[in-house]
Amino acid sequence: MRRPLPNKRPHRVRLRFGQHFLHDPRVLSRIVEAINPAPEDFIVEIGPGEGALTMPLLAEIKKIHVIELDRDLASRLNDERITVHQADALDFDFGQFPRGMRLVGNLPYNISTPLLFHLARYADRVRDMHFMLQLEVVERMVAAPSTADYGRLSVALQVRFRMKKLFNVSRGAFRPPPKVESAVVRMEPLADRPALEGTPFDDLLRGAFSSRRKQLRNALPLTAADFMKLGIDPSARPENLSPADYVRIAQYIARGELSSR
Repeated sequence: MRRPLPNKRPHRVRLRFGQHFLHDPRVLSRIVEAINPAPEDFIVEIGPGEGALTMPLLAEIKKIHVIELDRDLASRLNDERITVHQADALDFDFGQFPRGMRLVGNLPYNISTPLLFHLARYADRVRDMHFMLQLEVVERMVAAPSTADYGRLSVALQVRFRMKKLFNVSRGAFRPPPKVESAVVRMEPLADRPALEGTPFDDLLRGAFSSRRKQLRNALPLTAADFMKLGIDPSARPENLSPADYVRIAQYIARGELSSR
């Protein structure tokens, strides 16, 4: 029987850190079941908070690494099987961990989108990721082209990961309850991820989705001849292109095939 963390007085919530602590045992059990941890798994938890998910995971694995920005919360995680990194996950170098690591966590909602972009850089080093996020963000992550939720985040993640929304989580499962609904998502790196290093892929997405209502001829750095060679309708809008289309365009630009204006 694994010993729990010692009981301590409740942590004073710091809303500037986006803290909403999951406490519903049924939801926690479903998350652990979805992760399905094995004893030797190398798991890194982002934002462990008061350890509500940390300890059920430690009932299944031998040790865990956690990344916690709040110094007070980090000091409470004083179990010998927990390696605490008191740091901001947005700046953290996940490349220091071994390949095959598994990332989990109830991500701070106020930084969830930039954090996902940061974590996407480590797709070649992770086995999978299981995150609790704002429902709206999860719906953007898994959105299909030509839908209202489809955008830059959808494309940036879908070219790197197979994603599945697992289940919704109500506000009452948290302390304090957030103003939004939540959901749990699984992200698994694609085996055939496209080669994007040295391409303007990220800049291309940023420019395309900075104004969703623009036609592609006004949103992408392509001429009429380029659109013709690529087989893309210049009157379409950014949300009409698939992730594979954006990969083709980025690689086309990187090869220096742009036509003169």
